[in-house]
Amino acid sequence: MTAPALFVSHGSPMFAVEPGRLGPALEALGRGLRDVRAVVVVSPHWQSHGVHVGAAAQPDTVHDFGGFPDALYRLRYDAPGSPEIAAEVIDVLRDAGIEATPDALRGRDHGAWVPLRYLRPQADLPVVQVSLPHELDGAGALRLGKALAPLRERGVLVVGSGSLTHNLFEFRATVHDPEYAQAFADWVREAVLRRDVDALVDYRARAPHAVRAHPTEEHFLPLLVALAAAGSDAPHWIEGGMTYGTLSMDSCAWGHA
Repeated sequence: MTAPALFVSHGSPMFAVEPGRLGPALEALGRGLRDVRAVVVVSPHWQSHGVHVGAAAQPDTVHDFGGFPDALYRLRYDAPGSPEIAAEVIDVLRDAGIEATPDALRGRDHGAWVPLRYLRPQADLPVVQVSLPHELDGAGALRLGKALAPLRERGVLVVGSGSLTHNLFEFRATVHDPEYAQAFADWVREAVLRRDVDALVDYRARAPHAVRAHPTEEHFLPLLVALAAAGSDAPHWIEGGMTYGTLSMDSCAWGHA
């Protein structure tokens, strides 16, 4: 059975303790997973020169954020890693012409462990993280996702973890202007549902308020990774709502009934 592909908005680290609408939706999706043997996650919180693949047998839970309540820093997600799955990931990437390097020291950042706390709370599946190269653009994100796609046929869930909108200046300034963020999120939703890949790659020129929604691109690119990993599978949009005025938690799954 082919495992699903998933784009999940992890928003603020507060999502770890504030499930909102997306948390229960991810829990329901996770309960429906069948025959998934591992999870591969691409998160914007691990950026590197070139592609790196987490190869630790038991990655640490990394609290890569500051200024949040103490309760967040006590959370852990102790799913195992897998050097064997990491080697499979490296092989499929190299088969696609993408050189990849194993990293047996890197821990698991909050872009990976926060959504997985809802999707797989029992933490029983090996989770392997793949870095997001600094130099990646939209076309490169599609290439990375397409390279990871064969893993799905081996029972590996491919997750692109980002945020549908991600203006941290406005988040920190407590700017409450959901209209522009919702307009951008609605545009992305329609483009995904009609499978308009060209528009999504060119979103900064075509989408309303794109640069305001994403002053930098790293939180948008995991959507393109997941989209490419999904291949021809139909998208299922997950309504996540808007948190903190400007952070859309909308997400999308492919290949999941």
